[in-house]
Amino acid sequence: MSCIETVTESLTGRAAILRLLPMSRREAFGRVGAPLAWEAEEGTGIQRTIAPTDLGREFLRDGYPELVTHPERDIQLWHAGFTQTYLERDVRSLRQVGGLTQFQSFLRALAARSGQLLNLSTLARDLGVAVNTAKAWLSVLEATHRIFIVRPYFANIGKRLVKTPKIYFGDPGTLCYLTGLRDPDHAAAGPMAGCLMETAVLGEIIKTLTSRGLSPQVHFWRTAAGVEVDFLVEAGTKFIPIEVKKSATPRPAMATSLRAFQRDLGDRVGPAYLVHSGEGKLPLGSGVTAVGFSEL
Repeated sequence: MSCIETVTESLTGRAAILRLLPMSRREAFGRVGAPLAWEAEEGTGIQRTIAPTDLGREFLRDGYPELVTHPERDIQLWHAGFTQTYLERDVRSLRQVGGLTQFQSFLRALAARSGQLLNLSTLARDLGVAVNTAKAWLSVLEATHRIFIVRPYFANIGKRLVKTPKIYFGDPGTLCYLTGLRDPDHAAAGPMAGCLMETAVLGEIIKTLTSRGLSPQVHFWRTAAGVEVDFLVEAGTKFIPIEVKKSATPRPAMATSLRAFQRDLGDRVGPAYLVHSGEGKLPLGSGVTAVGFSEL
């Protein structure tokens, strides 16, 4: 982004802007063209499973190229250096941030709320900053692809833009570093495990589709009664509903919200998936399949 700002001409129609996100599992394993679970009945073809005991280690490291190609690197030291470089260079180049220390506090506070509905007013009040300042900081994080904003699904497109969104970090490793997670077992089974699973699933979907030159459209669904589906992926004329569970043993009862969404939207719904931390595929009833994270 800082390079674009220094270009004096608009280059309209003569330039393409590419989003370079952390690596997906497909890129890391040399299977860039592998389909997503709902795109191929014969499986994704990644042929690289991940045991639940190794999932926490994956979360701590995750998808930046340096850590993928050099797994012996000190994870914490690398993330510390990356975060500091990001704060001192990228953030300053955008000229929207005053005190870097206060912005860093915002970054960590936002990480603690990752995967939750974001009440920006409450967050700003807790940090002692103006709401407009918090909004500007949020825009910096989105513009530099540190976070993904997931908005609720409504048939009325205008409502999607104003309703309360969820915020996810673009890389589970960054999220672990900012929230102080250091132990793989704690990352895989502790209080943040569910959020990290959701972050990893969302990241794999967005990174895979973005690498194809597409603009992923991902929402979440929540009813007034509190029934919720974690992600809805727009795939052509269909919505692919995805529920994420940290459990390694999926059960039919876990698919209740997916079935509710199927009933509400009817023929607009494609195959539904419950993504879990275990391995293998398991039918959970009509139109719902449980798949391990490695087979997404």
